[in-house]
Amino acid sequence: MDIVFIRGLRIETRIGIHDWEKRTPRPLILDLEMASDIARAAASDRIEDALDYDAVTRRLIQVVSGNTHELVETLAEHCARVLMAEFAIPWLRLGLNKPGAVGEGVDVGVVIERGIKPVGA
Repeated sequence: MDIVFIRGLRIETRIGIHDWEKRTPRPLILDLEMASDIARAAASDRIEDALDYDAVTRRLIQVVSGNTHELVETLAEHCARVLMAEFAIPWLRLGLNKPGAVGEGVDVGVVIERGIKPVGA
């Protein structure tokens, strides 16, 4: 199995437990690794045979920018469920980073893995 990745995807949203966080959009940074067999796409050179990272990115932007959750843990879990269901992804690792959440220059966040990681991925 192969890995398709998206790194450093910056999306503005409102997230947090404090009132000021709920009022003020802030950036979240997402890193994503997804298991995918790229052999068919490599042979055909057709996007229809690939895990379309542009479509995945656009869907992530929709989900995150429309966020109603307070915790990054909840949002990360929601993103993973949506992507795995809509793109038939058997395994993914998703990092969600909330820069400056506990002070200037300090990044916090979560990294989750969902699904069954294929052998060799």
